[in-house]
Amino acid sequence: MNVSQIVDKINELFNVTNKEIYTSESGITYDAKRRVKKIGYCVNLTLETIEEANILGVDMMVTHHDAWDEIYGLKEACIKKLEEYSISHYYNHLSLDDCNFGTNDSLLKKLNLRNVKSTHEWEGLYFGRIAEYDEEINFNALVTKIENLLEEPVRYWQFNDKKVRRVGLVCGNGGSTTCLKEAVENNCDVYITGECNLYTIQYAKFKGINLIIGSHTFTEFFGIQSLAWKLIENQKELEAVKVNEEHYEANLK
Repeated sequence: MNVSQIVDKINELFNVTNKEIYTSESGITYDAKRRVKKIGYCVNLTLETIEEANILGVDMMVTHHDAWDEIYGLKEACIKKLEEYSISHYYNHLSLDDCNFGTNDSLLKKLNLRNVKSTHEWEGLYFGRIAEYDEEINFNALVTKIENLLEEPVRYWQFNDKKVRRVGLVCGNGGSTTCLKEAVENNCDVYITGECNLYTIQYAKFKGINLIIGSHTFTEFFGIQSLAWKLIENQKELEAVKVNEEHYEANLK
Protein backbone atom coordinates (compact mmCIF):
# COMPACT_ATOMS: atom_id res chain seq x y z
CA MET A 1 0.00 0.00 0.00
CA ASN A 2 1.13 3.57 -0.49
CA VAL A 3 0.99 6.27 2.17
CA SER A 4 -2.13 7.99 0.83
CA GLN A 5 -4.05 4.69 0.84
CA ILE A 6 -3.13 4.13 4.48
CA VAL A 7 -4.19 7.66 5.40
CA ASP A 8 -7.50 7.12 3.61
CA LYS A 9 -8.00 3.94 5.64
CA ILE A 10 -7.25 5.84 8.86
CA ASN A 11 -9.68 8.62 7.96
CA GLU A 12 -12.45 6.07 7.43
CA LEU A 13 -12.10 4.98 11.06
CA PHE A 14 -13.02 8.41 12.44
CA ASN A 15 -16.32 10.22 12.59
CA VAL A 16 -15.03 13.63 11.51
CA THR A 17 -17.43 16.32 12.71
CA ASN A 18 -15.01 19.22 12.36
CA LYS A 19 -12.69 18.82 9.37
CA GLU A 20 -10.63 21.90 10.27
CA ILE A 21 -9.81 20.61 13.76
CA TYR A 22 -9.24 17.08 12.47
CA THR A 23 -6.72 18.17 9.86
CA SER A 24 -4.94 20.47 12.32
CA GLU A 25 -4.60 17.60 14.81
CA SER A 26 -3.56 14.81 12.44
CA GLY A 27 -1.85 14.07 9.15
CA ILE A 28 1.31 13.23 7.27
CA THR A 29 4.43 15.13 8.31
CA TYR A 30 6.74 13.34 5.88
CA ASP A 31 6.00 11.13 2.86
CA ALA A 32 8.96 9.05 1.73
CA LYS A 33 7.11 8.12 -1.50
CA ARG A 34 7.63 4.39 -1.01
CA ARG A 35 5.40 1.38 -0.64
CA VAL A 36 4.50 0.54 2.94
CA LYS A 37 4.75 -3.03 4.15
CA LYS A 38 5.69 -2.48 7.78
CA ILE A 39 4.09 0.12 10.09
CA GLY A 40 5.80 1.07 13.33
CA TYR A 41 3.62 2.50 16.09
CA CYS A 42 4.46 4.43 19.26
CA VAL A 43 3.20 7.49 21.15
CA ASN A 44 5.94 10.03 20.38
CA LEU A 45 7.92 11.05 17.32
CA THR A 46 11.49 11.60 18.53
CA LEU A 47 14.96 11.03 17.12
CA GLU A 48 15.19 7.93 19.32
CA THR A 49 11.92 6.39 18.09
CA ILE A 50 12.93 7.07 14.48
CA GLU A 51 16.24 5.28 15.09
CA GLU A 52 14.35 2.35 16.61
CA ALA A 53 11.94 2.28 13.67
CA ASN A 54 14.85 2.16 11.25
CA ILE A 55 16.38 -0.79 13.11
CA LEU A 56 13.02 -2.58 12.88
CA GLY A 57 12.83 -1.99 9.11
CA VAL A 58 9.75 0.21 9.34
CA ASP A 59 8.46 1.91 6.18
CA MET A 60 5.98 4.22 7.94
CA MET A 61 5.63 5.44 11.52
CA VAL A 62 2.20 6.04 13.03
CA THR A 63 2.28 8.03 16.27
CA HIS A 64 -0.10 9.81 18.62
CA HIS A 65 2.07 12.93 18.93
CA ASP A 66 3.95 14.84 16.28
CA ALA A 67 7.37 16.09 17.36
CA TRP A 68 6.67 18.60 20.11
CA ASP A 69 6.88 22.31 19.18
CA GLU A 70 7.97 22.99 22.76
CA ILE A 71 11.20 21.05 22.12
CA TYR A 72 12.71 23.72 19.91
CA GLY A 73 14.28 22.36 16.75
CA LEU A 74 13.07 18.79 17.26
CA LYS A 75 10.49 18.82 14.47
CA GLU A 76 13.05 19.90 11.87
CA ALA A 77 15.57 17.33 13.14
CA CYS A 78 12.95 14.56 12.96
CA ILE A 79 12.00 15.42 9.39
CA LYS A 80 15.67 15.30 8.43
CA LYS A 81 16.07 11.89 10.10
CA LEU A 82 12.89 10.52 8.46
CA GLU A 83 14.20 11.69 5.11
CA GLU A 84 17.59 10.10 5.77
CA TYR A 85 16.00 6.71 6.48
CA SER A 86 13.18 7.08 3.93
CA ILE A 87 10.50 6.51 6.57
CA SER A 88 7.09 8.14 6.22
CA HIS A 89 5.29 9.55 9.27
CA TYR A 90 1.65 10.09 10.24
CA TYR A 91 0.24 11.27 13.58
CA ASN A 92 -3.25 11.51 15.05
CA HIS A 93 -3.71 13.46 18.26
CA LEU A 94 -7.02 14.81 19.58
CA SER A 95 -9.28 12.62 17.44
CA LEU A 96 -7.56 9.54 18.86
CA ASP A 97 -8.24 10.80 22.39
CA ASP A 98 -11.90 11.23 21.50
CA CYS A 99 -12.77 8.08 19.54
CA ASN A 100 -14.16 4.84 20.96
CA PHE A 101 -11.01 2.85 20.19
CA GLY A 102 -8.54 5.55 21.19
CA THR A 103 -6.37 6.47 24.13
CA ASN A 104 -9.03 6.79 26.83
CA ASP A 105 -11.39 4.00 25.84
CA SER A 106 -8.51 1.57 25.23
CA LEU A 107 -7.12 2.16 28.72
CA LEU A 108 -10.57 1.83 30.28
CA LYS A 109 -10.99 -1.52 28.55
CA LYS A 110 -7.60 -2.73 29.84
CA LEU A 111 -8.62 -1.73 33.38
CA ASN A 112 -12.02 -3.49 33.02
CA LEU A 113 -13.85 -0.19 33.56
CA ARG A 114 -17.25 0.60 32.06
CA ASN A 115 -17.46 3.92 30.22
CA VAL A 116 -20.19 6.11 31.71
CA LYS A 117 -19.73 9.28 29.66
CA SER A 118 -17.27 11.35 27.67
CA THR A 119 -15.97 14.52 29.30
CA HIS A 120 -13.46 17.35 28.83
CA GLU A 121 -14.88 18.79 25.62
CA TRP A 122 -12.83 20.91 23.22
CA GLU A 123 -14.15 21.99 19.80
CA GLY A 124 -16.70 19.16 19.81
CA LEU A 125 -14.19 16.47 20.76
CA TYR A 126 -13.85 14.84 24.18
CA PHE A 127 -10.47 13.97 25.67
CA GLY A 128 -11.65 12.57 29.03
CA ARG A 129 -13.93 9.92 30.47
CA ILE A 130 -15.99 9.05 33.53
CA ALA A 131 -16.08 5.30 34.11
CA GLU A 132 -17.19 2.82 36.76
CA TYR A 133 -16.44 -0.60 38.13
CA ASP A 134 -19.39 -2.94 38.54
CA GLU A 135 -17.96 -3.87 41.93
CA GLU A 136 -15.87 -1.59 44.14
CA ILE A 137 -12.15 -2.28 44.45
CA ASN A 138 -9.51 -1.11 46.92
CA PHE A 139 -7.50 1.95 45.92
CA ASN A 140 -4.19 0.11 46.36
CA ALA A 141 -5.45 -2.71 44.14
CA LEU A 142 -6.16 -0.15 41.40
CA VAL A 143 -2.68 1.33 41.77
CA THR A 144 -1.14 -2.14 41.38
CA LYS A 145 -3.35 -2.89 38.38
CA ILE A 146 -2.24 0.30 36.63
CA GLU A 147 1.44 -0.25 37.38
CA ASN A 148 1.27 -3.78 35.99
CA LEU A 149 -0.54 -2.56 32.90
CA LEU A 150 1.73 0.42 32.15
CA GLU A 151 4.85 -1.51 33.18
CA GLU A 152 6.10 1.50 35.12
CA PRO A 153 5.80 2.96 38.63
CA VAL A 154 3.08 5.56 39.17
CA ARG A 155 2.69 8.33 41.71
CA TYR A 156 -0.42 8.23 43.85
CA TRP A 157 -2.06 10.09 46.72
CA GLN A 158 -4.91 8.72 48.82
CA PHE A 159 -7.09 11.57 50.01
CA ASN A 160 -10.16 9.51 50.96
CA ASP A 161 -10.72 6.08 52.50
CA LYS A 162 -13.51 4.95 50.20
CA LYS A 163 -13.27 1.98 47.89
CA VAL A 164 -13.14 2.87 44.21
CA ARG A 165 -16.18 2.63 42.00
CA ARG A 166 -16.22 5.83 39.91
CA VAL A 167 -13.09 6.92 38.04
CA GLY A 168 -12.20 10.09 36.15
CA LEU A 169 -9.66 9.63 33.38
CA VAL A 170 -7.69 11.91 31.07
CA CYS A 171 -4.93 10.04 29.29
CA GLY A 172 -1.82 12.13 28.65
CA ASN A 173 -1.81 15.69 29.95
CA GLY A 174 -4.75 16.11 32.30
CA GLY A 175 -2.77 17.76 35.06
CA SER A 176 -4.57 21.09 35.12
CA THR A 177 -7.02 21.81 37.93
CA THR A 178 -9.63 22.54 35.25
CA CYS A 179 -9.36 18.91 34.10
CA LEU A 180 -9.48 17.59 37.66
CA LYS A 181 -12.53 19.77 38.39
CA GLU A 182 -14.68 17.71 35.98
CA ALA A 183 -13.79 14.53 37.86
CA VAL A 184 -14.67 16.24 41.16
CA GLU A 185 -17.99 17.49 39.79
CA ASN A 186 -18.81 13.97 38.58
CA ASN A 187 -18.30 12.54 42.09
CA CYS A 188 -15.30 10.40 41.15
CA ASP A 189 -13.46 8.45 43.84
CA VAL A 190 -10.17 8.70 41.97
CA TYR A 191 -8.70 10.70 39.09
CA ILE A 192 -6.14 9.14 36.71
CA THR A 193 -3.97 11.06 34.27
CA GLY A 194 -0.43 11.27 32.89
CA GLU A 195 0.76 14.69 34.12
CA CYS A 196 0.48 16.70 37.31
CA ASN A 197 1.86 19.75 39.12
CA LEU A 198 1.64 21.24 42.58
CA TYR A 199 -1.87 22.59 41.98
CA THR A 200 -3.17 19.18 40.88
CA ILE A 201 -2.07 17.58 44.12
CA GLN A 202 -3.27 20.39 46.37
CA TYR A 203 -6.67 20.59 44.63
CA ALA A 204 -7.12 16.81 44.91
CA LYS A 205 -6.33 17.03 48.64
CA PHE A 206 -8.68 20.01 49.06
CA LYS A 207 -11.54 18.10 47.41
CA GLY A 208 -10.70 14.70 48.93
CA ILE A 209 -10.32 12.84 45.65
CA ASN A 210 -7.66 10.16 45.22
CA LEU A 211 -5.04 10.76 42.55
CA ILE A 212 -3.04 8.40 40.32
CA ILE A 213 -0.42 9.82 37.96
CA GLY A 214 1.16 7.59 35.33
CA SER A 215 3.31 8.97 32.53
CA HIS A 216 2.03 11.01 29.60
CA THR A 217 3.44 8.47 27.16
CA PHE A 218 2.28 5.17 28.57
CA THR A 219 -1.21 6.21 29.64
CA GLU A 220 -1.75 6.86 25.92
CA PHE A 221 0.03 3.85 24.44
CA PHE A 222 -2.95 1.52 24.06
CA GLY A 223 -4.79 4.02 21.85
CA ILE A 224 -2.07 4.16 19.21
CA GLN A 225 -1.66 0.40 19.44
CA SER A 226 -5.38 0.00 18.76
CA LEU A 227 -5.16 2.27 15.71
CA ALA A 228 -2.22 0.29 14.30
CA TRP A 229 -4.02 -3.00 14.78
CA LYS A 230 -7.09 -1.68 13.00
CA LEU A 231 -4.91 -0.69 10.05
CA ILE A 232 -3.67 -4.23 9.49
CA GLU A 233 -7.02 -5.97 9.90
CA ASN A 234 -7.61 -8.11 6.80
CA GLN A 235 -4.51 -6.59 5.18
CA LYS A 236 -2.11 -9.43 4.33
CA GLU A 237 0.44 -7.04 2.83
CA LEU A 238 0.70 -4.92 6.00
CA GLU A 239 2.52 -5.65 9.26
CA ALA A 240 2.50 -3.55 12.46
CA VAL A 241 5.32 -3.54 15.01
CA LYS A 242 5.71 -1.74 18.32
CA VAL A 243 8.47 0.87 18.40
CA ASN A 244 9.86 0.82 21.93
CA GLU A 245 10.12 4.04 23.93
CA GLU A 246 12.04 4.75 27.12
CA HIS A 247 10.23 4.90 30.45
CA TYR A 248 12.28 7.95 31.45
CA GLU A 249 9.16 9.90 32.47
CA ALA A 250 8.70 7.56 35.42
CA ASN A 251 12.09 8.64 36.70
CA LEU A 252 10.88 12.26 36.80
CA LYS A 253 8.06 11.51 39.20
